[in-house]
Amino acid sequence: MDETLALWTLGGAALAAAVPRLMRRLALSRAKHPSLGGHSRMAKRVASWLPGYAYDEARFFSADGAPPELAERRRQALHRLGQTLVQRCPQTLALTAQAREGLPDLQFTGAYRVPFQFSPLLRQHLQVGAFLEAADGVCLSDLDGNRYFDLTGSYGVNVFGVDVYRQCIAEGSARVQTMGPVLAGLHPCVASNVQRLQRWSGLDQVSFHMSGTEAVMQAVRLARYHTGKRHLVRFCGAYHGWWEDVQPGPGNPLPPRETYTLRDMHENSLQVLRTRRDIACVLINPLQALHPNKAAPGDSTLVDSSRQAGFDRAAYTAWLQQLREVCTERGIVLIFDEVFVGFRLAPGGAQAYFGVQADMVTYGKTLGGGLPVGVVCGRSELMKRYREDRPADLCFARGTFNSHPYVMGAMQAFLDYLETPEAQLMYLDLDTRQNQRAARLNQRLRDAGLPVQVANLSSIWTVNYTQPSRYNWMLQFYLREQGLALSWVGTGRLIFSLNYTEADFEEVCQRFVAAAQAMAADGWWWQDAALTNRGIKRSILREMLAHRR
Repeated sequence: MDETLALWTLGGAALAAAVPRLMRRLALSRAKHPSLGGHSRMAKRVASWLPGYAYDEARFFSADGAPPELAERRRQALHRLGQTLVQRCPQTLALTAQAREGLPDLQFTGAYRVPFQFSPLLRQHLQVGAFLEAADGVCLSDLDGNRYFDLTGSYGVNVFGVDVYRQCIAEGSARVQTMGPVLAGLHPCVASNVQRLQRWSGLDQVSFHMSGTEAVMQAVRLARYHTGKRHLVRFCGAYHGWWEDVQPGPGNPLPPRETYTLRDMHENSLQVLRTRRDIACVLINPLQALHPNKAAPGDSTLVDSSRQAGFDRAAYTAWLQQLREVCTERGIVLIFDEVFVGFRLAPGGAQAYFGVQADMVTYGKTLGGGLPVGVVCGRSELMKRYREDRPADLCFARGTFNSHPYVMGAMQAFLDYLETPEAQLMYLDLDTRQNQRAARLNQRLRDAGLPVQVANLSSIWTVNYTQPSRYNWMLQFYLREQGLALSWVGTGRLIFSLNYTEADFEEVCQRFVAAAQAMAADGWWWQDAALTNRGIKRSILREMLAHRR
């Protein structure tokens, strides 16, 4: 009897000890986004299962069930578009083809401009050049002298216009030329940069690195060092560089180990932060305000028209305020990853724009004045890399090219420019101006009866599609034909530099509508009552199952 009672007692104690762990695990599961984006391990399994296959010509032009005469019209349109681009850009395309053989970046971007089923045949018929020869104002020129309005924004670097950065590099180089590329000590401009970054960030100390990814790595490393905890929280869809398991799921060979990917703007995520004891830091990429819980909207994933984006400043501000409160309460380090949006939304970055002070903030892109850079700003107690009472307990981080004189010179020139009346004028009524431009383009698209709308977070835009289609990704090539330069992700991200005038934007507007009208005329947006986003996804799933056999 005593033995039985002892076993019952032990079992009850074990159950009592297990219940809190199970409850924490359940809370974590509920905080994850229900899509594959929120379940990294499952996403990796699906990626390993997904079969590679490609459409032949017949299927390529009628993947949506279009009748034969329409498929033929599309075929002719694709060949005409391909011939136009070849005739316009012979030198640019020739050099691109030559370089592609030894440049994996070009192989990757070429393959992933569109959904993979369409990619092989499309690359045969539509060639896109990768080389440019000149830039001025808001335009780019290729090797053949073709001019394009720049909607790439240099992946976020180009906030004020390429001419500003050209001048920053020239001025910065002149300031440090007597020292040259000597790395044994710091050029005096470093002290000036630190002082101004302290002011702009509202934080105590600064460290310099060679890329945005490296800056985020160091911020997380310091947070772990000082909290003694290992796990970090990121939110579904957010990008923080391509390191360790912080880019979870497809695209990263490492499985998730110490990263929790939770729902953006959700109470269940706040509950996890309130109750777990193993979280060192929370990473915020403010760009997610445009498309919460969704990955960067590249055209390679544009299999139907379910892409959605939209920015609610008040709602996202309230979310960041809640995060700030919970992180303060629980001793969790709140890190703003402003590598992409820093100095684009406001002179003080996203912290100033949303009115929320982080514990640490990372910058990159535009801050280098056009040269590569990563920066961490943080509270002094978080930035320290050693412990006085434990001299062998270090958080070492030192790169050979950190604080490179030429980078620091260009940064100083950029920070000088940031404080000029000219730069400050570009921020004046920035949101109002960008929102009005987006509304103007949307109205023209509606008036023309086109199934396209744009959404924006200030000067960062994305394109949404309003009727089911399998061919929305074709728009990027029609835009290129109209002289609009996009980055390799296509219509998912249009980035305007702040020096776009009303006349410049009017020209972009006209070309954008013309491109969409040409695409509609060529039959790519054919409608049928049976064609729905759900039906498209089911059709693709059936194809995949068939190719797995």
